[in-house]
Amino acid sequence: MNIFLTGGTGNIGQYVTKALLEKGHSVRLLTRTPDRIPAYKTMKNVTLIEGNILDSDILEEAVKGCDAVIHIALGWGNDPVSMLENDTRVTAHLLDASERAGVKNFIYTSSTAATGNLRNGMNEETALRIPADLYGSTKAASEMYILGFRQYYSKQGGYGEKVKMRRNIIRPGYTFSNPAVPGGASQSDTRFKNIAEAIVNDKDLSFSRNDGTQFLSSAQIAQLYVNLVESELNEEIFFALGRNFISWYDIALAAKKMMPLSKSNIIATDEEGEHYYYNVSKMERVFGLSFDGWDDIKEHLRWNIERALAQKNGEEVHSTLHEFC
Repeated sequence: MNIFLTGGTGNIGQYVTKALLEKGHSVRLLTRTPDRIPAYKTMKNVTLIEGNILDSDILEEAVKGCDAVIHIALGWGNDPVSMLENDTRVTAHLLDASERAGVKNFIYTSSTAATGNLRNGMNEETALRIPADLYGSTKAASEMYILGFRQYYSKQGGYGEKVKMRRNIIRPGYTFSNPAVPGGASQSDTRFKNIAEAIVNDKDLSFSRNDGTQFLSSAQIAQLYVNLVESELNEEIFFALGRNFISWYDIALAAKKMMPLSKSNIIATDEEGEHYYYNVSKMERVFGLSFDGWDDIKEHLRWNIERALAQKNGEEVHSTLHEFC
């Protein structure tokens, strides 16, 4: 398949790109900075399109001749109007452009934030509640546009042509990664980095045992994207998280074990309590996918510790933070 991908140079997108290429697909990547990841320029079946997700004309051209579109890029804003313009409006435009271009499959990257506060055992059938912030609001709004886009209108109150394109949604939770290629991105959250630096520099760390989530690595979530884009499913939603709750306290303990000479103390600020879980059984039921994040977390910790040691020794390390859009 020919697949257009937004956010292909980011935390999740770089692994989705890698997984798609391994399955023999051709990928068009939208990026504002084509020179940032030189490795992409040498990869077979990769086409780089310079532009921003706000460039509507570029999006219109980019989707032409594509079999599928995977929208991962995040548009950001600091107020309701800019969040709407940079995220939800972009999604709606890309959705419409893809249908008009004859794209067969559209995958939207939402978030667990679209569902509101976590309720234990909630699954894809659980009704949405009021999001906690504007980020959750834009994701929920975009989901409604995608699922509601079943046909055009011929006039006010009159239905027109039906939509042929399949439309599906993935809701990631906390996703992390080492860069998939030289020059690639890691996640924008700094907690793994901060833990590694504290351990390397003999600083104490304190965490609640209840502060954690069902971690999923970008390499793992990429498997869901590939399975979904190759499927015939339509109007389906998938939570994308690991099956196990893992706390930041336990992650810090694991980092300390990797540096046994470190003088850091890992302090628990409370007793362990009951953890709430997202029900992620749909991934396993439909695609046979079920993930434990621990092995990838340990690899990510090793990578961060190596970088922290290099910095301590005065060596320069590559910045893995890619900005939004």
